[in-house]
Amino acid sequence: MPEALEEDRRARAHHAAFMLGRFVCPTSRLAELPDVGRAVSVVLDTPETEVWLKPDSRIEAVEVPPGADLASLVGLAEEVYVEVPLDDDLEVRLEEVERYGLRAKVRCSGAPVRLEWFLLECRTRGIVYKATAGLHHSVRTEAEYGFLNVLAAAVFCDEDALREREPQAFELRAEGFRWRDGSASADEVAHARSTRLRSIGSCSFFEPVEELESLGMLPL
Repeated sequence: MPEALEEDRRARAHHAAFMLGRFVCPTSRLAELPDVGRAVSVVLDTPETEVWLKPDSRIEAVEVPPGADLASLVGLAEEVYVEVPLDDDLEVRLEEVERYGLRAKVRCSGAPVRLEWFLLECRTRGIVYKATAGLHHSVRTEAEYGFLNVLAAAVFCDEDALREREPQAFELRAEGFRWRDGSASADEVAHARSTRLRSIGSCSFFEPVEELESLGMLPL
């Protein structure tokens, strides 16, 4: 926890601090977490908290592992994200997430080929999602997806963007976002963020920032 708080302090002092979202904390460590000056997303990581959570005004979102009882999660927080494995049961799991009015969470590590399927299903069903794990780079590499790829797929409703490997195909400015021939205003990007890709989770704030700086996309 001390290391995480120090990393957070450094991030909040950075010129790109506007990119910071919620502080992600496991339920088992929540009692140790002081006021970090913004909302918290809690990851349910203990059996005692898989179906309930003590009231805490800091909590805006809850993230739950696969296999949780979704009916018990309704109303647990303003936003509840259910981790959905990218396996053969993907459609069935997302159908259940949709039925209970929850949100989805996907792990992108290892460049899973089914991420395109996940994004398409969420878009078709109107499910808001967050992406985590493996999004350290801005643009896709041989082994990992890039967070600009995922953003482009969400903004332009085109999963082919996940295959893009050319950094110059993207342009990010205060006025909007571009991927090849497609362009979106800041308002359109904000709409995609609220209705599709809510956020990405990363164990490093500085790696993504440094990549955007190297591409000339930061500071805005």
